[in-house]
Amino acid sequence: MADTFITPQGRRIAFHLTDGTGPAVVFLGGFKSDMQGTKAVYLENWARAQGRAFLRFDYSGHGESGGAFADGAIGDWYEDACAALGLVAGPVVLVGSSMGGWISLLVARAMPDRVAGLITIAAAPDFTEDSMWAGFSDAQKAALESQGQLALPSEYGDPYIITKRLISEGRSRLVLQDALPLPFPVRFLQGTADADVDMSVALRLLDHATGPDMRLTLVKGADHRFSDATCLTLITDAVAEVLHLT
Repeated sequence: MADTFITPQGRRIAFHLTDGTGPAVVFLGGFKSDMQGTKAVYLENWARAQGRAFLRFDYSGHGESGGAFADGAIGDWYEDACAALGLVAGPVVLVGSSMGGWISLLVARAMPDRVAGLITIAAAPDFTEDSMWAGFSDAQKAALESQGQLALPSEYGDPYIITKRLISEGRSRLVLQDALPLPFPVRFLQGTADADVDMSVALRLLDHATGPDMRLTLVKGADHRFSDATCLTLITDAVAEVLHLT
């Protein structure tokens, strides 16, 4: 059973916190995913074996947390992540998967003093604008404006409900439009067979961000889940490397 806390905005967030040495590793999940996913649990087990503090949590409207998914937006989930960091003391190493990569970049930009290192997995920065809105047909854009939401098919279960607020609020959270300094060790991981986030996004992120120690690893044939045995080992190797450098 997960523990819970209430954010300053009044949202109930479910989490699992493993005690251990710092810097704590914090996992930030993807769009409509939850903290029971393969990568989150694998990382938790790895951290526990290392005696490392580890935190995983569900954004509002996701998993065991309160609220409705369709009511949320990037800014809400970013606020949830910032509040979750209040559960651990000192610097943290962020591990952001897909949308969690975007949110981890927002956290890093807002509070660089808290971040000792960053690992992203198939990061999807600015996806509401550059992928969703840019990919909508004129008819879909018109429907979103008039009806306030769209249902998009998903390979991962029920259709995604995309709201007008998700798109419009996301425009205030973009990270690839302005300077993005990342003054700590950064490792970007990306599969070449990712059908959800093209590897060009990872290349653009690498080119756009600035920092003293930034590397991108492309895994030929890996998909968006990035959760087979080889990919999971790459994730923990990247986390261990960044922790060694902190």
